[in-house]
Amino acid sequence: MTGSLLETMLSLTIVIPMLATLGIIVTGSNPNLREIVSLLASLLVLILVVNIYQAYDQGESISVFWLEVIPGITLSFRAEPLGILFSLVSGFLWPITTLYSIGYMRAHHEKNQTRFYACFAVAIAGVMGVAFAENLFTLFIFYEILTLSTYPLVTHSGTEKAKQGGRVYLGILLSTSIAFLLVAIIGTWQISGTLDFSSGGVFPENTSTSILSILLVLFVFGIGKAAMMPFHRWLPAAMVAPTPVSALLHAVAVVKAGVFTVLKVVVYIFGIDLLQTLPATQWLLYLAGATVLLASLVAMRQDNLKARLAYSTVSQLGYITIGALLAVSAGIIGGAMHIAMHAFGKITLFFCAGALLFVGQRQYHRVTTNRRQLEQVVLAGGHTGRRSNAVNGCFANKLFAQYCLPDANTGPRVLFRQG
Repeated sequence: MTGSLLETMLSLTIVIPMLATLGIIVTGSNPNLREIVSLLASLLVLILVVNIYQAYDQGESISVFWLEVIPGITLSFRAEPLGILFSLVSGFLWPITTLYSIGYMRAHHEKNQTRFYACFAVAIAGVMGVAFAENLFTLFIFYEILTLSTYPLVTHSGTEKAKQGGRVYLGILLSTSIAFLLVAIIGTWQISGTLDFSSGGVFPENTSTSILSILLVLFVFGIGKAAMMPFHRWLPAAMVAPTPVSALLHAVAVVKAGVFTVLKVVVYIFGIDLLQTLPATQWLLYLAGATVLLASLVAMRQDNLKARLAYSTVSQLGYITIGALLAVSAGIIGGAMHIAMHAFGKITLFFCAGALLFVGQRQYHRVTTNRRQLEQVVLAGGHTGRRSNAVNGCFANKLFAQYCLPDANTGPRVLFRQG
């Protein structure tokens, strides 16, 4: 493939979902046509990201420039390994989620379905923008597009409970990104003079470790979509949304954009060598470990199935954050693998949860349907979660465990460091 064709394909991964949004709105009065537009757009994006992966795997360099806002700050995109992985996961799960949404939304006779599919498409455009962002400015723009486009999905039912959940969702994600993430981006620009992602990091060697530690804390807490405690409440609050939205939040888009951004900041802004020297890294690792443990304990106390899955997601995101903050290549690989594994496993669980809720029972321990029927519902979507994801999870956890054992010589302080 020629360079110009690859650049066009990279741009189209973002443009096609936006065009699909217009198509969905125009065809909103015809449900069949509206859903065909959504499905075709999702399949086209999947084909594009697969071709981008194949070209990159053959050694092609793929980047595209859209706009220079001010000198040195551009809206531009580039394909790199982490972004390609994230785009492949999201691109593959979008058509699957769309198919599920068609059945779910029709069966429940949901209102405002045109708005639902339109916002879904905008969210996927945001995901692709985050995945292929060449710099922090571009990533921030599409990170916020993703936040704003998913708010109408969270509040879709229009009930007071949904509106309250939406306020918590939007309030936490916007406040963390503006108060922390934006400040961290500005600080990075002031210190390094660039926002471009660069392998090995962007900061000068003589930069104070105290200042860099502050920036690291701002980045980790500012990326609210990673759901690090105590900025995690937006995720359980968003479970008032329809099940396809929950699948979008947990598997396809939102939380994966969060932990993907954490990985990208660690690798391309700080660099793993520098991260190992920062005092804040160790304490953030302990906080991520506490998030894993506490969220798991809370999940086990939940009666509502979707709430339990939400806190389970908070815990699993903590593992990915740990992988990033280990500041070793195996931790980055393990975290990236866990993004893919968790996406497939959690979307399966939410699809099963939606099927169970459709039967009419919201409390998992009070399910009174025919046992054989219940088994068929769970098994129909559960094979991936029980088999292939177990294998992938073992690989990811092995990589984490390899670098999370205490060092016999230096003791507990290196609990999360390579000896």
